[in-house]
Amino acid sequence: MAVAPTISIAPKEAQAAIDNALEKVSKQLRELNHYIWSNPELAYEEHKAHDAICDFLESQGFTVTRHAYGVDTSFECISGTEGRLVNFNAEYDALPDIGHACGHNLIATSSIAAFLALAHLQKEYGVKGRIQLLGTPAEENGGGKAKLIDAGAYKGVDISLMSHGGPTNLAGLPGDGVAGVLMNARKELHVEYFGKNAHAGGNPWNGVNALDALVQAYNGISTLRQHILPDERIHGAFLDVPKVANVIPAYTKSYWQIRSPTLQGLNKLIAKVRQCIEGAAITTGCTVKIEEEGLYTDIVLNETLCERFTGHMAGYGKKIVQKYDKVLTGSSDVGNVSYVAPTLHSMFAIPTPKGSFPHHPSFTASAGTDEAHEEAIFTGKGLALTGWDMLCDDTLFELAKAQWEGQLPAPAST
Repeated sequence: MAVAPTISIAPKEAQAAIDNALEKVSKQLRELNHYIWSNPELAYEEHKAHDAICDFLESQGFTVTRHAYGVDTSFECISGTEGRLVNFNAEYDALPDIGHACGHNLIATSSIAAFLALAHLQKEYGVKGRIQLLGTPAEENGGGKAKLIDAGAYKGVDISLMSHGGPTNLAGLPGDGVAGVLMNARKELHVEYFGKNAHAGGNPWNGVNALDALVQAYNGISTLRQHILPDERIHGAFLDVPKVANVIPAYTKSYWQIRSPTLQGLNKLIAKVRQCIEGAAITTGCTVKIEEEGLYTDIVLNETLCERFTGHMAGYGKKIVQKYDKVLTGSSDVGNVSYVAPTLHSMFAIPTPKGSFPHHPSFTASAGTDEAHEEAIFTGKGLALTGWDMLCDDTLFELAKAQWEGQLPAPAST
């Protein structure tokens, strides 16, 4: 890995440089944000967002790899040719029926702004380093970042940065956001029960009831919920159940999500859920197939990145809480990235009605406003300056790296 020399410029000078750079494209950034928000697309179907972002980047003189790493709605854009690699993640998927109720149009906007700003600083001051803007689809459902990790998209990444919009008074905290948040690890279970058909009125004793197995599993898991930790969650859906009453059903299918504050806790909780599912099969005489997928790990916080981002946002008059110690019960595939490289997943507040929260239609409306866009741009500037620290200050980078290495779980003994 090439190491960049420590370079020091006054914070106000760096701010002025990126302010000027982003002002030149402010209209195009607002139009891009509005286009993504106005055309919500689900996981792995974000074709309009993908094409619009790639078109914009190419209009700014960058070379873009479309459909990157074998993921049709991912892209990669890199500035620079040698040195440390700073990554920005751009999400842009939406939710069914309620559009951008999680504000991923703002995530994309802040990361694009950060990439443009840091690329400008790099060019103006002749700093070594590489800056990657990675299109990361399917965060809501599908684990886009996990697939990109497996495909090598994060190979060589030294620092990963992004930020997520949230409501006013995020997590009950005053101010304009939080630099470091903890989120639950999550995994999906896909469960199928196989029984035997029989006439429910004529010879039910010859049947093996797959619906009974599913209902017993559900009841067992519901009972288990009384004995899990306050931050843990188990929730599921019945995907395939019988449509008639006079046939003993031979097949059912269900889908479960299990969450826990740590990866270790998640694995323990999944083992208990599996016992409920397998026990129901034994009780009813069914056979069962369980597939585990969609792992979102917990987030490995990095104190150095949180501290630097908080300071840079203060330079723009934003009051950011450096770390929120309580685990948010949601999950994100950025946690997987945090196990690959030192990662910042901050959250910034946008103006919202009282009681508004992500995944609600009221948040969809808020995510499309000019005021929300302005907060995303400010956040992009803070991300860019944090990336600048990591490119230019060897001491800060090594500190962030050492902290990250010290927090990773020890390899499992064999």
